[in-house]
Formats: sequence, structure tokens, C-alpha cells
Amino acid sequence: MRVLVPIAEGVEEIEAVTVIDVLRRAGAEVVVAGVDGAGPVTASRGVRLLPDAALADVLGDAYDLVALPGGLGQTERLCREAALLDLLRRRFAAGQWIAAVCAAPRVLAAAGIASNLALTSHPSQAEHLAGAREYRTEVVVEDQRVVTSRSAGTALAWSLHLVERLLGPEKRREVEGGLALG
Repeated sequence: MRVLVPIAEGVEEIEAVTVIDVLRRAGAEVVVAGVDGAGPVTASRGVRLLPDAALADVLGDAYDLVALPGGLGQTERLCREAALLDLLRRRFAAGQWIAAVCAAPRVLAAAGIASNLALTSHPSQAEHLAGAREYRTEVVVEDQRVVTSRSAGTALAWSLHLVERLLGPEKRREVEGGLALG
């Protein structure tokens, strides 16, 4: 299982680190890719994250999932990343997994695929997603192999949902057990 997690300046720390950590605990190979190179990325609250690689160097690789953490700076940057938007369009057309949390569902709109989806986002971003097929307020919404979630506060639920959908309920229970969630 290979997962691509693009990050850029202004990424929401909790969302990025949670999805990376939870998927790695589940045994996935997670490639953290810096949109503007392989150098450190300053997240929305000042935490510095170090990508594994530059996005341009790994974008053409095969992935089972592309997961987009939110954060306003991150989202605005990803909405302008033509190669990533093209990848998302191709993945959606092929029925491959995509995930986005908080403000990042706006990237799905920028890629032109939100109009085909039921999705959710941070409440402050709902107006930007008026063109979605259906906007919902659940913690996690899955539609056509696209999994969206609300916010930093729902990042763990989102990440565990991804583990269950990609690796099965037993793996989710195993990860939850290691996190002492149940």
C-alpha cells in the first residue's frame, strides 16, 4: 500500500501528521511530498515538517491513495498545482482512492471533480463547495472512492476510515488498539 501526501506552506499540522502517522502504523508506505521542493515546510501553526521528496520527483509514481491535508495556505497552493490537479482528475476517472480534509476538498473543486461528489469540509469552506453534487456535515463522507472529512478535530476519524477502507476492519482495530482507543 503506497500513499502520497502532498504538503505545502500552511498545511494543517494535525491533519498532515495524523494521516501520515496512522497510515504508517497500519503498514502503508507513505510518501510525504513537498509541493515546492524537498525542503522544510512551515505548517499553519509554525511546526516545520520535512518532506521525503519533492512532489515533482514522485508525482508519476503509482499510489493506492492520494491524501490531501488541509490548511488554508496548503489548500490555496494545491489549487494552483496543475500537475496535482491533473493527477486527481485521472484518479477520479479511474475510480482510484482520493482523500481530503478540512479546506482541502476545495482542491477537488479546483480539479473539476467536486460536482460529481457528495462531500464535506470545514464549515468555513462550505461556500467554496457550493458546486458539489451534495454537501454534507457528517464527520467523514465517502463517495465514489473519495473520502472527505471536516477538520483537524476529525483527522483521526478520517485517517482510521482510510485504514479500514484500504486495509480492512481488522487492520483498523489493530491500529486503534495500538492507539488505546478501544
